Amino acid sequence: MTAPDDRAPEPGAGEPRADDRAGEQPAPAADPFAPPPPAPRGWTAPPSWTGPAGAPSSGVPGAPQRSPYAAPRQPAPSPYAPPASGQHPAGGPPPAGGPQPWAGAAQRPATPAQPGPSPWGAPSPWGAPSPWGAPAGAPRPAGAPAAGPPVAPVPVTDLPPVPLPADPGAAPAPGLLPPGVLPMPDLGVAPSAGRRRGGRRRRVPLAVVAGLVVAAFGAGLVGGVVGARIERDDPHLADAGLPATVGTGTGTGDRAPDSVAGIASTVLPSVVSIEVTSATGGSTGSGLVLRQDGYILTNHHVVASAAGSGASIVVLFADGSQLAATVVGSTSDYDLAVLKVEAEGLTPLVLGDSDAVQVGDPVVAVGAPLGLAGTVTTGIVSALNRPVAAGDGAEETAFINAIQTDAAINPGNSGGPLVNAAGEVVGINSAIAQPPGTAATSGGSIGLGFAIPSNQARRTAEQLIESGVATYPVIGVLLDGAYTGEGVQVATEPQGGQQPVTPDGPADRAGIRAGDVILSIDGRPVTASDELVVAIRARTPGEAVTLRVREAGGAERDVRVVLDESAPG
Repeated sequence: MTAPDDRAPEPGAGEPRADDRAGEQPAPAADPFAPPPPAPRGWTAPPSWTGPAGAPSSGVPGAPQRSPYAAPRQPAPSPYAPPASGQHPAGGPPPAGGPQPWAGAAQRPATPAQPGPSPWGAPSPWGAPSPWGAPAGAPRPAGAPAAGPPVAPVPVTDLPPVPLPADPGAAPAPGLLPPGVLPMPDLGVAPSAGRRRGGRRRRVPLAVVAGLVVAAFGAGLVGGVVGARIERDDPHLADAGLPATVGTGTGTGDRAPDSVAGIASTVLPSVVSIEVTSATGGSTGSGLVLRQDGYILTNHHVVASAAGSGASIVVLFADGSQLAATVVGSTSDYDLAVLKVEAEGLTPLVLGDSDAVQVGDPVVAVGAPLGLAGTVTTGIVSALNRPVAAGDGAEETAFINAIQTDAAINPGNSGGPLVNAAGEVVGINSAIAQPPGTAATSGGSIGLGFAIPSNQARRTAEQLIESGVATYPVIGVLLDGAYTGEGVQVATEPQGGQQPVTPDGPADRAGIRAGDVILSIDGRPVTASDELVVAIRARTPGEAVTLRVREAGGAERDVRVVLDESAPG
């Protein structure tokens, strides 16, 4: 047998672990003063243990060292001995009646010893007395029941370890770890006030601090990304920050005079809107200033309804002013009319030479389509000498040797100017083509608009301003509309009391007879009656033209005809 170690046990070594107590009923506390039970059969003392370096020695060279976990030679008084009379262990009065839990060991049953030796060579930690127990020889509190006669000490070598009840206020003792098991790292978490030992603050390891900093940085980064996404979902901005305009100005001075903008700025002040009100209804159209003293040119069909009593005509200028107007003269043969307003200082437009216009020339149409004043559209001259029958459908049809354009012309554009790149008027917008089966008063532009040539408009306007009426040239023949074939044929029978060839008229004097076929005029072939009519009306009375004529026998010849003037009215 070896002598037990004299070293005191670690604090809290007698306190069972939480995982040992989980799911078990606590064993009754053993009385350290009770005699130990006999050793179990087969039990032998552990081998000699010299203790760790620095452990206290027994003072006898070569003698076995005393185990620090062995029970003391003299039993120590219970740390739960009853306090003095009238005092509760926590400082209060003792509980009334009944036996006290701090009474002698006679009231506590002994816990049977655990069989088998300890694998670690030291007795069980539950056998060591608590370092916080009462000192040896402490007087028994007054009133406490007697614990019985003293028990003679038993050799400690024969005593198995006896567990003591856990001290709830004791600090946990570091347990012995098996070889190869590393202790848990100290995380620097301060224990609660009730379990702090020694009052020494523990330092937080640098690795833990660095980890917390990295975690905080990562959390901030994630929060920033999430916040940016949330903010990106909001379409509103503190500052719109739209791009600023680049340039020094947007006035008309920055536009070339022959550009559309330059042309529009020149022409618009001289273009007017016309509103007619009559007992039978009303109509709207456009017009242009002919003279600075208030003469305005427009289409005949725009003001045709103003011929009755009680009708009124109002002219609206580009500056927003409006004046009443009267009809100076009008002709359905050319679909032109001249109005007069009481105004001075108006800006007239220049009437250009329509004979100089070529197919493909750029043109600009200006007017008030559908009542929208100051509308500008652009296009080109798409054809010349297009025979067009124009009018409002209620009057005698006007035959126009028209300029065709793809500039958009719609109802309301009638009477407005068609100008060239120099801003000169080359035509008066008068008609638009409609698909077959479409009513003349419905629909809009399909890219086929027609204008009265400016040269024709000038001659007619001069006649209307000077006399109030206009005439047109004639050759003195009736044409057969039912004829089919090359050219146009002079009628063979009288129509409506009128002879096929007017006696002593231009054609009669040139030797043209009924039934002859006219193939061309001034070298331009004609294939329909309207083509010959508009070609003649594009001339002036007294002008000579050359006609290619095929006689009834088949012979062809050129005939020079001097145009006559139609009767006024």
